[in-house]
Amino acid sequence: MSNMKLLEIKSLNKSFDNKKVLKDINLNISSGKIIGLLGKNGAGKTTLIKLINDLLTPTSGEILINGKKIGVETKKVVSYLPERTYLNKQMKVFEVIKLFKDFYEDFDDKKAKKLLKELDLDIEQHLTKMSKGMQEKVQLALVMSRKADLYILDEPLSGVDPATRDYILDTILSNFNEKASIIISTHLISDIERILDEVIFIDKGKVVLQSSADKLRNKEKASIDEIFRRMFKW
Repeated sequence: MSNMKLLEIKSLNKSFDNKKVLKDINLNISSGKIIGLLGKNGAGKTTLIKLINDLLTPTSGEILINGKKIGVETKKVVSYLPERTYLNKQMKVFEVIKLFKDFYEDFDDKKAKKLLKELDLDIEQHLTKMSKGMQEKVQLALVMSRKADLYILDEPLSGVDPATRDYILDTILSNFNEKASIIISTHLISDIERILDEVIFIDKGKVVLQSSADKLRNKEKASIDEIFRRMFKW
Protein backbone atom coordinates (compact mmCIF):
# COMPACT_ATOMS: atom_id res chain seq x y z
CA MET A 1 0.00 0.00 0.00
CA SER A 2 3.02 2.27 0.25
CA ASN A 3 2.50 5.59 -1.42
CA MET A 4 -0.81 4.57 -2.91
CA LYS A 5 -3.36 7.33 -2.89
CA LEU A 6 -6.42 6.60 -0.80
CA LEU A 7 -8.60 8.72 -3.08
CA GLU A 8 -7.62 9.83 -6.55
CA ILE A 9 -9.84 11.97 -8.74
CA LYS A 10 -8.80 12.60 -12.34
CA SER A 11 -10.34 15.12 -14.74
CA LEU A 12 -13.77 14.70 -13.19
CA ASN A 13 -16.71 16.50 -14.80
CA LYS A 14 -20.38 16.33 -13.94
CA SER A 15 -23.23 17.96 -15.82
CA PHE A 16 -26.95 17.84 -15.17
CA ASP A 17 -28.78 18.44 -18.45
CA ASN A 18 -26.41 20.99 -19.95
CA LYS A 19 -25.34 22.66 -16.74
CA LYS A 20 -21.76 21.89 -15.69
CA VAL A 21 -21.78 21.37 -11.92
CA LEU A 22 -18.22 20.04 -11.53
CA LYS A 23 -15.45 21.19 -13.85
CA ASP A 24 -12.24 19.24 -14.33
CA ILE A 25 -11.67 18.21 -10.71
CA ASN A 26 -8.26 16.68 -9.92
CA LEU A 27 -7.57 15.65 -6.33
CA ASN A 28 -5.30 13.28 -4.45
CA ILE A 29 -5.99 12.39 -0.84
CA SER A 30 -3.68 10.23 1.23
CA SER A 31 -4.36 8.26 4.42
CA GLY A 32 -4.31 9.63 7.96
CA LYS A 33 -5.72 13.09 7.26
CA ILE A 34 -8.73 15.16 8.28
CA ILE A 35 -9.66 17.21 5.26
CA GLY A 36 -12.11 20.08 5.02
CA LEU A 37 -14.04 20.26 1.75
CA LEU A 38 -14.99 23.90 2.00
CA GLY A 39 -17.30 25.94 -0.15
CA LYS A 40 -20.47 27.97 -0.18
CA ASN A 41 -23.79 26.21 -0.56
CA GLY A 42 -24.20 25.27 -4.21
CA ALA A 43 -20.45 25.12 -4.92
CA GLY A 44 -20.60 21.43 -5.87
CA LYS A 45 -19.54 19.79 -2.59
CA THR A 46 -22.49 17.41 -2.29
CA THR A 47 -22.34 16.45 -5.98
CA LEU A 48 -18.66 15.54 -5.55
CA ILE A 49 -19.45 13.50 -2.43
CA LYS A 50 -22.28 11.64 -4.18
CA LEU A 51 -19.93 10.74 -7.04
CA ILE A 52 -17.35 9.34 -4.60
CA ASN A 53 -20.13 7.28 -3.00
CA ASP A 54 -21.39 5.94 -6.34
CA LEU A 55 -24.75 7.69 -5.99
CA LEU A 56 -24.16 9.63 -9.21
CA THR A 57 -22.20 8.75 -12.35
CA PRO A 58 -19.50 11.08 -13.71
CA THR A 59 -20.09 12.75 -17.06
CA SER A 60 -16.37 12.19 -17.66
CA GLY A 61 -13.25 11.47 -15.65
CA GLU A 62 -12.35 8.88 -13.06
CA ILE A 63 -12.46 8.29 -9.31
CA LEU A 64 -10.27 5.65 -7.66
CA ILE A 65 -10.30 4.54 -4.02
CA ASN A 66 -7.29 2.45 -3.00
CA GLY A 67 -6.56 2.21 -6.71
CA LYS A 68 -9.96 0.67 -7.52
CA LYS A 69 -12.73 2.17 -9.59
CA ILE A 70 -15.88 3.18 -7.73
CA GLY A 71 -18.22 0.23 -7.15
CA VAL A 72 -19.06 -2.55 -4.72
CA GLU A 73 -15.46 -2.90 -3.46
CA THR A 74 -14.99 0.79 -2.77
CA LYS A 75 -18.36 1.11 -1.01
CA LYS A 76 -17.11 -1.41 1.56
CA VAL A 77 -14.32 0.92 2.67
CA VAL A 78 -16.19 4.25 2.65
CA SER A 79 -18.38 5.32 5.56
CA TYR A 80 -20.71 8.09 4.46
CA LEU A 81 -22.81 10.53 6.45
CA PRO A 82 -25.24 12.23 4.07
CA GLU A 83 -26.49 15.75 4.59
CA ARG A 84 -29.98 14.51 5.46
CA THR A 85 -30.80 11.57 7.68
CA TYR A 86 -31.84 8.48 5.79
CA LEU A 87 -32.68 6.31 8.81
CA ASN A 88 -36.09 4.68 9.01
CA LYS A 89 -37.82 6.87 11.57
CA GLN A 90 -40.20 4.08 12.58
CA MET A 91 -37.34 2.09 14.08
CA LYS A 92 -35.89 2.18 17.55
CA VAL A 93 -32.21 3.05 17.82
CA PHE A 94 -31.14 -0.51 18.75
CA GLU A 95 -32.94 -1.82 15.62
CA VAL A 96 -30.94 0.56 13.45
CA ILE A 97 -27.74 -0.66 15.13
CA LYS A 98 -28.70 -4.23 14.23
CA LEU A 99 -29.41 -3.18 10.65
CA PHE A 100 -25.94 -1.61 10.34
CA LYS A 101 -24.34 -4.73 11.84
CA ASP A 102 -26.08 -6.92 9.27
CA PHE A 103 -25.23 -4.58 6.43
CA TYR A 104 -21.58 -3.62 7.08
CA GLU A 105 -18.90 -6.19 7.85
CA ASP A 106 -16.74 -3.51 9.46
CA PHE A 107 -19.43 -2.20 11.84
CA ASP A 108 -18.63 -2.40 15.55
CA ASP A 109 -21.92 -2.48 17.46
CA LYS A 110 -20.20 -2.28 20.86
CA LYS A 111 -18.54 0.94 19.82
CA ALA A 112 -21.85 2.30 18.50
CA LYS A 113 -23.58 1.58 21.81
CA LYS A 114 -20.72 3.20 23.73
CA LEU A 115 -20.83 6.32 21.55
CA LEU A 116 -24.60 6.60 21.81
CA LYS A 117 -24.35 6.36 25.57
CA GLU A 118 -21.70 9.10 25.62
CA LEU A 119 -23.95 11.23 23.42
CA ASP A 120 -26.70 10.70 25.98
CA LEU A 121 -28.99 8.81 23.62
CA ASP A 122 -31.28 6.00 24.64
CA ILE A 123 -31.10 3.00 22.29
CA GLU A 124 -34.63 1.95 23.31
CA GLN A 125 -36.06 5.17 21.90
CA HIS A 126 -37.94 5.49 18.61
CA LEU A 127 -36.30 7.84 16.13
CA THR A 128 -39.66 9.57 15.61
CA LYS A 129 -39.48 10.70 19.24
CA MET A 130 -36.10 12.34 18.70
CA SER A 131 -35.26 15.87 17.61
CA LYS A 132 -33.42 16.45 14.32
CA GLY A 133 -30.20 17.06 16.26
CA MET A 134 -30.58 13.78 18.15
CA GLN A 135 -31.23 11.88 14.93
CA GLU A 136 -28.11 13.42 13.44
CA LYS A 137 -26.10 12.31 16.47
CA VAL A 138 -27.42 8.75 16.08
CA GLN A 139 -26.43 8.70 12.45
CA LEU A 140 -22.97 10.13 13.17
CA ALA A 141 -22.38 7.50 15.88
CA LEU A 142 -23.31 4.76 13.40
CA VAL A 143 -21.07 6.15 10.66
CA MET A 144 -18.10 6.55 13.04
CA SER A 145 -18.55 2.98 14.34
CA ARG A 146 -17.41 1.47 11.08
CA LYS A 147 -13.72 0.64 10.60
CA ALA A 148 -13.56 2.33 7.22
CA ASP A 149 -10.62 3.66 5.19
CA LEU A 150 -12.44 6.83 4.25
CA TYR A 151 -15.14 8.67 6.18
CA ILE A 152 -17.14 11.29 4.32
CA LEU A 153 -19.28 13.59 6.42
CA ASP A 154 -21.55 15.98 4.54
CA GLU A 155 -22.44 18.99 6.72
CA PRO A 156 -22.26 16.97 9.98
CA LEU A 157 -22.84 20.04 12.16
CA SER A 158 -25.68 21.79 10.41
CA GLY A 159 -28.53 20.77 12.70
CA VAL A 160 -26.87 21.05 16.09
CA ASP A 161 -26.17 23.75 18.66
CA PRO A 162 -22.60 25.05 19.29
CA ALA A 163 -22.01 23.01 22.47
CA THR A 164 -22.99 19.82 20.66
CA ARG A 165 -20.76 20.80 17.72
CA ASP A 166 -17.66 20.67 19.90
CA TYR A 167 -18.73 17.34 21.29
CA ILE A 168 -19.32 15.97 17.80
CA LEU A 169 -15.90 17.16 16.62
CA ASP A 170 -14.29 15.43 19.58
CA THR A 171 -16.30 12.29 18.78
CA ILE A 172 -15.03 12.42 15.20
CA LEU A 173 -11.44 13.05 16.29
CA SER A 174 -11.26 10.32 18.88
CA ASN A 175 -13.04 7.67 16.86
CA PHE A 176 -11.41 7.27 13.56
CA ASN A 177 -8.81 4.73 12.64
CA GLU A 178 -5.46 6.53 12.26
CA LYS A 179 -4.75 5.01 8.86
CA ALA A 180 -8.06 6.33 7.59
CA SER A 181 -8.92 9.78 6.30
CA ILE A 182 -11.98 11.91 6.91
CA ILE A 183 -13.46 14.39 4.48
CA ILE A 184 -15.76 16.90 6.16
CA SER A 185 -17.83 19.02 3.84
CA THR A 186 -19.11 22.22 5.41
CA HIS A 187 -19.75 25.91 5.03
CA LEU A 188 -19.30 26.35 8.83
CA ILE A 189 -15.56 26.69 8.52
CA SER A 190 -14.74 28.34 11.84
CA ASP A 191 -16.42 25.47 13.70
CA ILE A 192 -14.20 22.73 12.27
CA GLU A 193 -11.03 24.68 11.61
CA ARG A 194 -9.19 23.36 14.69
CA ILE A 195 -9.33 19.72 13.60
CA LEU A 196 -8.27 20.09 9.94
CA ASP A 197 -4.98 18.82 8.51
CA GLU A 198 -5.79 19.84 4.95
CA VAL A 199 -8.26 22.06 3.16
CA ILE A 200 -9.84 21.90 -0.27
CA PHE A 201 -11.64 25.05 -1.43
CA ILE A 202 -14.32 24.47 -4.01
CA ASP A 203 -16.10 27.29 -5.81
CA LYS A 204 -18.52 27.19 -8.76
CA GLY A 205 -17.68 23.54 -9.41
CA LYS A 206 -13.90 23.97 -9.46
CA VAL A 207 -11.22 23.11 -6.93
CA VAL A 208 -9.48 26.43 -6.43
CA LEU A 209 -7.09 25.37 -3.69
CA GLN A 210 -5.77 22.26 -1.92
CA SER A 211 -3.30 22.90 0.88
CA SER A 212 -2.06 21.86 4.29
CA ALA A 213 -4.11 23.89 6.78
CA ASP A 214 -1.04 25.01 8.76
CA LYS A 215 0.95 26.02 5.68
CA LEU A 216 -1.96 28.07 4.41
CA ARG A 217 -2.48 29.81 7.77
CA ASN A 218 1.23 30.62 8.05
CA LYS A 219 1.47 31.88 4.51
CA GLU A 220 -1.63 34.11 4.73
CA LYS A 221 -1.25 34.99 8.43
CA ALA A 222 -4.97 34.38 8.94
CA SER A 223 -7.46 31.69 9.86
CA ILE A 224 -8.84 29.35 7.18
CA ASP A 225 -12.23 30.96 7.69
CA GLU A 226 -10.81 34.46 7.03
CA ILE A 227 -8.82 33.27 3.99
CA PHE A 228 -11.93 31.65 2.55
CA ARG A 229 -14.03 34.79 3.10
CA ARG A 230 -11.33 36.92 1.49
CA MET A 231 -11.07 34.67 -1.55
CA PHE A 232 -14.81 34.48 -2.08
CA LYS A 233 -15.84 37.87 -0.71
CA TRP A 234 -18.29 36.11 1.60
